[in-house]
Amino acid sequence: MLNDSKDMPKFQTITDEKSIEKYGGSRMYFAPPIDYDKIMKRVPCGKVITVGNIREYFAKLSGADFTEPITAGIFVSIAAWASYQRSEDKTPYWRTLKANGELNEKYPGGVEAQKAILEAEGHTIIQRGRKNIRYYVKDYERVLFELD
Repeated sequence: MLNDSKDMPKFQTITDEKSIEKYGGSRMYFAPPIDYDKIMKRVPCGKVITVGNIREYFAKLSGADFTEPITAGIFVSIAAWASYQRSEDKTPYWRTLKANGELNEKYPGGVEAQKAILEAEGHTIIQRGRKNIRYYVKDYERVLFELD
């Protein structure tokens, strides 16, 4: 699944006014799963990145207004599971967070496994919510990996 490009990269022009307003334009970019994996591999120990940061980077690189958000989340998860199943050339997927520094329940082992690895790498994980409990890397903005 990781190496299935699914006819990507590609662009699509959207016409829905609400989406254009939300994303700041009509030119939408789709990156293949392997591209997400390559970016996720670059994040060193002690740093984190968000899916949104990766999407912004791809949009800027490709000249698009934005990168499609649904496939982004799916492809980050594919990269995580592909890495989990390999014995070599691991992708440190646990360093890729959701919006606002939130841990990703769709990763191998769920948020508990991601939390344990991130804490072992020196990050502080905080819990928010009482019924719908979510976990976040505290002050994640201070340790964001900069894509160039």
